[in-house]
Amino acid sequence: MSSTTADHVNPGYLYDWVATQAGFARVPGVQVAVLVDGEVVLDAAWGVADASSGEPLRTDHVFRVASHSKMFTAVAVARLAERGLLRLDDTFDAYVPELEGSRVGRVTFREALGHTAGVLRDGHDADFWQLGAPFPDRASLLTSLLDGEVFGRGEHFKYSNLAYGLLGLAVGAVTGVPYAEHVRADLLEPLGLTDTRPELDGAIADRCVTGHSARSPYDDRRLPVAAATTGALAAATGFCSTARDMVRWADALSAGSRLLRPETRRLLHRDESVVERPHARVRRYGLGFEAREIEGRRVVGHSGGFPGQITRTWFDPVGRVAVSVLTNAVDGPADVIATGVFALVATALDGAGPGNIAGAPADEPPDADLGRWTGRFANLWGLRDVVRLGGRLWLIDPREADPFSGAEPLAVDGDVLRPEPHAGFGPVGEPVHVLRDDDGTPAAIVVGGMTSWRVEDYERQRQAHLAS
Repeated sequence: MSSTTADHVNPGYLYDWVATQAGFARVPGVQVAVLVDGEVVLDAAWGVADASSGEPLRTDHVFRVASHSKMFTAVAVARLAERGLLRLDDTFDAYVPELEGSRVGRVTFREALGHTAGVLRDGHDADFWQLGAPFPDRASLLTSLLDGEVFGRGEHFKYSNLAYGLLGLAVGAVTGVPYAEHVRADLLEPLGLTDTRPELDGAIADRCVTGHSARSPYDDRRLPVAAATTGALAAATGFCSTARDMVRWADALSAGSRLLRPETRRLLHRDESVVERPHARVRRYGLGFEAREIEGRRVVGHSGGFPGQITRTWFDPVGRVAVSVLTNAVDGPADVIATGVFALVATALDGAGPGNIAGAPADEPPDADLGRWTGRFANLWGLRDVVRLGGRLWLIDPREADPFSGAEPLAVDGDVLRPEPHAGFGPVGEPVHVLRDDDGTPAAIVVGGMTSWRVEDYERQRQAHLAS
């Protein structure tokens, strides 16, 4: 790992922030990886792989990354198109004989990839999503598709796992080998993604995390969720992987990679549909990839939801920054954590140059020792972090899902830290005083006249009060 890159993004703080989010969410376990410019700068795990046994979660534990599978399927189809073995405007009836003469048979690969085919999402009987039945086989998949028109082709964005299952059948028809065998040989093995599988198999079964239900509204207990294979929906939701493999996969789809031609990569990543609904975030989808903007960077990636596991990967294909967060609970805040970590990394990189301290005096030395100001502090009202990100100091509340909600960039001004001036309800513009031990270590900070003590000191006092 490059020490310069690691210093910029502060992987130790990233882990602490993830652990805080996970702890407040009371999830069993979180696995996280961060890649910057081809280097994995963070590969970490927090919590347990199984709440019943208490087995500690490791970085080599494997998760169901579920709908991340759609990225792999989209790339597999795109590579076949680049070789001239199919066209994105081909229709499925040319590859799946059971669909000849049907409306769904006239759906194109592109419509399926972009979720504009108008077919059912999971079928009329989708209790396999709560393990009430096996996932559909080929016959069940095709029956659901033939009986499942909801919208006209291209009428609306309508997410469909069934359509991606159909893409898996088509890949098998084009290549002459099963979908799983093709993606292993064409994608996973050449990229060295040794912890990634298109379906749960015996080679990784002993490293798979246990999934967990959501917490009950009456207590914090969760039900364990059994493992299951995904049948004909493997191309939609079958993949298993680690956070480290997922950020390496993302990097293989970034600018300069030879996995896809640049024009093909741009086609997959650009907006095919924009989904706007009242009281909901605007969502954007390309061909197998979701898109969003985080801290001024356009990122792409995918989420994954499987019985007992929620996952999310975001990456900037131009800047070569990737974040993957995998959780083993159905209410795991994977998207919140991945988005927050990406924001922290992007902010660190954007302020990585010396002398870029927000609001700093022009004559401040570029090699100022910012590390002597940092730490985590606590009081009756919660937590505050003084953290270095790139060449800047920030005052951050690590409980916030958005780490920069209410955050303040700080400049060293003599023996205090000074936020940049702006309007607001809090103690805006007031200096942050840092109280130090005899050795110069920060022991407390005073913000708006209120003291917050070093978190380990405050926790000792809290425990003493609880025990009294």
